[in-house]
Amino acid sequence: MDAVSELQAALGPQTVLTGAALAGVAQRSDASGTGRDLPLALLRPGSVADVSTALSICHRHRQPVVPQGGMTGLAGGANCRPGDIALSLARLQGVEEIDPVAGAMVVRAGTVLETAQNAAEAAGFLLPVDLGARGSCQIGGNIATNAGGLRVIRYGTVRENLLGLEAVQADGTVLSHLSRMQKDNTGYDLRNLIAGSEGTLAVVTRAVLRLRPLPEGIETAVCALDSYAAVLALMALARKRVMLSAFEVMWADYFEVCGGRRLFADIPPFAVIVETEGGQLEPFLETALEEGIVSDALVAQSRADARRFWEVREGALPEAQLPDIANFDLSLPVALTDDYVRACRARIAAALPSARSFFFGHVGDSNLHIMVELPGLPEADVHALDRIAYDLVRDMGGVVSAEHGIGTLKRDWLGHSRSTGELAAMRAIKAALDPAGILNPGKVL
Repeated sequence: MDAVSELQAALGPQTVLTGAALAGVAQRSDASGTGRDLPLALLRPGSVADVSTALSICHRHRQPVVPQGGMTGLAGGANCRPGDIALSLARLQGVEEIDPVAGAMVVRAGTVLETAQNAAEAAGFLLPVDLGARGSCQIGGNIATNAGGLRVIRYGTVRENLLGLEAVQADGTVLSHLSRMQKDNTGYDLRNLIAGSEGTLAVVTRAVLRLRPLPEGIETAVCALDSYAAVLALMALARKRVMLSAFEVMWADYFEVCGGRRLFADIPPFAVIVETEGGQLEPFLETALEEGIVSDALVAQSRADARRFWEVREGALPEAQLPDIANFDLSLPVALTDDYVRACRARIAAALPSARSFFFGHVGDSNLHIMVELPGLPEADVHALDRIAYDLVRDMGGVVSAEHGIGTLKRDWLGHSRSTGELAAMRAIKAALDPAGILNPGKVL
C-alpha cells in the first residue's frame, strides 16, 4: 500500500483529499506567487492525533510533507514540489482556554490570528502579536516563521510571546510542553528551536500565548518629516517621552503610491506612523514640532481615523494594488537604513530602468520592507534584484530575513547572514530531528 492509500485508510477521504477533490481547496503558492505545483494530496487533520498518525505514515514511506498555514508568507516556505503532500492546519482551529490568572491563552495552530486577538480582547486582554495579514494568517504559521509585525518595538516577536508549545515530530511523536510560566529553565528550549524553523523540524499543533492587559489611552498620529536624521530624532524622543507601541516609517515613494495624498497634500520625504499608549501623544508631538523634528502631524480623533492612517501603511488602498511586485523583508542597523535605501534604489534603477522601488518598514525594530514593481517579473531580473538587495545587506551588516523566514526564495542567500559553522549546526539539528528529511524538504537549508 502506498502512502496516500494508507493515509486514506487511516484518516478517511474527508481528511485526505486527492485528485478532483483538490480543486478549489489546495493552493499552489503562498503570497509570494512563486508556487507552481498542486500537492499529490492535501491532508486536513482535525486533531493532534490525526497529525501524529499522518506524519507516522509519511515517515514510514519517506513521503515528503509540506505544512501549510494561512499561506500569507512571502518566502515560498509553504509551496509544494511535484509529489509532495501538503498538511493544512486549517481544521485544527479554536481558542481552547484563556487563563486570566496566568495571563495566557491556549490556542490551536490553525486559528486565524484575528480570531485569537478578538477572543483575547473579549476577555479583557491584548494578544500583542499583530500583522497586516491578521485576517488570514494562522497561529501555527506565525510561530513557524517567528512572525514580527507592527508592535515588535514594544512587545517583541512571536518568540517573546510564546510560553508553551505542542508540536509533532516527523515520525509522529508528539512533543507537548504547554507551559504557562514565564520562567521555565528546564533544559534545551525546544519551543524556541521550533519557533522560526518553518515546518522543517516539527509541525506546530497548539500553543500557549502570553497575554497583556488591554492598553489604555492608545493614540495614533502620522507625522511628516524632512530627513532620515529627523526620523531617528523622533524615535529617540518617543522612547524618552511616551510608551511607544508602533513606529512605522514610509519613504516618499511608498507613501505616495499607497495613498499618502489622502493625508498630506504635499508628500513629505518621510512619513511616520506613531502609536502610543498612556495618553501622552499630543505633548510629545508639540515638543517634536517645537524642536523642528516634525514638519506636520495629524492626530487620529477616532478609531476610524487611525484605521485610515494604517490603511496607507499596510498598502490596503486601491492605488497600492500594483501588479508584478517583488517583495523583500530585511533587517539592518537602524542608523544605516536610509544609506541602504539610497544605495539600493540607485542600483535597482541602474540595473533595471523599468523597475520602480518602494521602501517602508518597522524601522524602530530594524526591519525594512522593499516592494519592487517589475513588469513581467522575468526570472533573470528577479535574480538580479535579489543580488542587489542581499549583497547590500551583507555589506552593511544586516540579515536577509526579518519576518517571513527563508523558505526557498532566500535559501541561496542565507550564507550572507550566517557563518559556515552556523549553517553546519543547523544541518545537524535538522538531521537529528528529521533524519529521513520528510518535513518541508528544500526549505531553509
